Amino acid sequence: MATIMLRENEKGQILFYLAKRDMEEIIVSLEFDTDEKWGGNIELTNGDTWRIEPYPKTLPDEIVAKIVKRGDRD
Repeated sequence: MATIMLRENEKGQILFYLAKRDMEEIIVSLEFDTDEKWGGNIELTNGDTWRIEPYPKTLPDEIVAKIVKRGDRD
């Protein structure tokens, strides 16, 4: 489990930041994407899949997430 910071950029994309690795990626897909139920399994631009327990969407936010699958990296 890791503490993640989420925020929206000027293009309306949601950024996923993991300070421990200085990793910032864009969320490209979400399992749940409504204001009332947001999160679930999320996929990042680097191919990683993380799990955020669904909750009401509030950004910016700091949440706990768990890695599900590491993306393919060269």
